Amino acid sequence: MTDGRRVRVAVIGVGALGRHHARILSGLDDAALVGVVDLDQGRAEEVAAAYGTRAFADAAAVTNAVDAVTVATPTVSHHAVARAFLDRGIPVLVEKPLTRTVDEADDLVALATARGVPLAVGHTERFNPAVDAALPYITRPRFVEVHRLGTFSERSLDIDVVFDVMIHDLDLLVATLGDEVIGVDAVGVPVLSDRVDIANARLRFASGCIANVTASRISREKVRKIRFIEPATYVSIDYATQEVECWRLVRRDGGRPQIEGGKLDVQNDEPLRRELADFVAATREKRPPRVTGEDGRRALALADRINREMARG
Repeated sequence: MTDGRRVRVAVIGVGALGRHHARILSGLDDAALVGVVDLDQGRAEEVAAAYGTRAFADAAAVTNAVDAVTVATPTVSHHAVARAFLDRGIPVLVEKPLTRTVDEADDLVALATARGVPLAVGHTERFNPAVDAALPYITRPRFVEVHRLGTFSERSLDIDVVFDVMIHDLDLLVATLGDEVIGVDAVGVPVLSDRVDIANARLRFASGCIANVTASRISREKVRKIRFIEPATYVSIDYATQEVECWRLVRRDGGRPQIEGGKLDVQNDEPLRRELADFVAATREKRPPRVTGEDGRRALALADRINREMARG
């Protein structure tokens, strides 16, 4: 879109996350929230009333009124819902994980390419200001330690914790290291649900870097941290507080090495707001979003590989 008109967007699925899509889109200068869709009509009407838009029970009802949609339905329906809009040439942002299976992801990526429209995936940590601040200091990691721990919730129990929680870090690792995963060891345990609730994966990259990734949705406290260790450099990111520490061993004039560093400056912002603003801009400018369907497919494939390794154990 280049005519200056606001991008007309609808949110499909306004549960725990989708209602935040509606909140943010209703306040973006370049977007017009033209509707929210949910099978629970009462919930749709509640969210619509809160953000000054219309409520619908059927996604097909908004097809002719939108320039783009975001999909925040349960994972099992991501493929069908997103496909219906992509097939009509309508850009789509799908919450993570992109789909249930890699085959479904391949289908969406191929369709978006064939129709020439943006397909974005909701990996919000890529839009975390702390990550942006840290990336210039991460050059050749040898070891990465990740902890993403959350308290138990009834949300997203249709998928394992690897697809629900860990996948955020898998996407960031692949994007940051830009390298092939050549080895996976993993273990997962179902504790409070029928699905895996806590998991650990040890990933070996072709560069030799090792990433140890732990994800839990049954912890007593919330922790969301990632640490990159490389020769003479240590970078620690707290996703939740949006704080970054960077420490380096510096040698000057042949003297004894000195440890220098501390907290980096971070311009705090809501990652989901930045993600949705990028998607709206990608729709308007007819360009790829920052996190593409291909990115979402790669993260999903790695999550699937980890799940298969856990099942073997």
